[in-house]
Amino acid sequence: MSSRRLERRIALRYLRSRSSGVASLNTIISIGGVAVGVMALIVVLGVMNGLRDDLRERILVGAPHLRVLTYGAGLRIDDWQDALDVIREVPEVVAAAPEVLTESIITTGADYATAVNVLGIEPDTGHMSVTTFPQSITKGDLSFRTSSDTVQGGLIIGERLANRINAWPGDVVLLVPPTAARYNRALGAPTVSFWRFEITGTFNTGMYQYDNQFVVMPREVAQAFAGLGAAVSGIQVRVSDPDQAPAVGARIEEQLKYPYRALDWQTQNASLFSALKLEKIAMGLIIFFIMVVAAFNIVGTLTMTVADKTREIGILRAMGLTSPAVARIFLLQGGIIGLVGTTIGLVLGLAVAYLVDGSGLIRIDPAVYFIDRLPVHTEVRDVVIVIVASVLVALAATLYPSRSAARLAPVEAIRHE
Repeated sequence: MSSRRLERRIALRYLRSRSSGVASLNTIISIGGVAVGVMALIVVLGVMNGLRDDLRERILVGAPHLRVLTYGAGLRIDDWQDALDVIREVPEVVAAAPEVLTESIITTGADYATAVNVLGIEPDTGHMSVTTFPQSITKGDLSFRTSSDTVQGGLIIGERLANRINAWPGDVVLLVPPTAARYNRALGAPTVSFWRFEITGTFNTGMYQYDNQFVVMPREVAQAFAGLGAAVSGIQVRVSDPDQAPAVGARIEEQLKYPYRALDWQTQNASLFSALKLEKIAMGLIIFFIMVVAAFNIVGTLTMTVADKTREIGILRAMGLTSPAVARIFLLQGGIIGLVGTTIGLVLGLAVAYLVDGSGLIRIDPAVYFIDRLPVHTEVRDVVIVIVASVLVALAATLYPSRSAARLAPVEAIRHE
């Protein structure tokens, strides 16, 4: 029998119980500790990845990859047609369109009124639209076709906003334009004018902020509503790779020159994604300590094994087994515990992640987290890192017991009581 095969057989024997022949209680506890640590780490990292991915997806439903704006308090672009032609010539740009952004107050004419964000867009429902907003429309479409001539236009509102103000397609709402305040000489006080709009549709992006606060209208109507004339607030840009938006934005700035500037979606949401990244690292380190605790279980298990098998180790040494071979026996024990525990934890972690993500079992408050369920997205890189870290921690836990066993003198070990 080869020495390597003998070492493996001895290592497996030391992991089994003397009475039952199966794994000893200490071995099961050690494997369980590693499995729990691996499972928890995979699930937690998957949750942080899921939050990042879902937030990114929801943000990009109504927000473009890039916004081309100008400097100044006016936030208006007068020669946007020329700028649009230049932007569309950039190779990475897939689609671009003008937009109008402003704020208003909406009411159904009752006592309740609330602030909203007004977005004026091109009524493009095709696959080359700048955002995926057209696919989020649940009722109506982007034709903004009204059933009455007594209104200034049609608009689409988020379903949450519709529920909040109790207004649905076919209802008429009042909006206060940004330039509504006029000084009335007869009254000696400012007066406010209202624009009448018919709700022609609703949308549901899954992003709480959009669905609860945004109203969408045609770009031409929004220009008049905001008092911009022929100007627009900015230009929406969609690029082939969202992660390359900052680089494409810099290229567009070089083409357009001052006073144009490009604002990418990462910069707009930098604080949010930085917080998620920091939380992922922090939670990963915290859960990693569970694996460290499991490593102490391995140390305790192997140390007890060394103490219990001292005479056997002495006999093996007297029969010619070398000190490195004895050390390898305990290294193999730690490696087996680490591999088995990691495998069990990996299977359980992936199963839990799939169950939670697929069923939407855990619901969360969208007013706080922007999304209404807990997503879990596991990444291959994270799984590989967890597996490698788990096995290395398990092997590191064997260093002290294996060295202690290798240092035993044969005669003293045989005499050990």
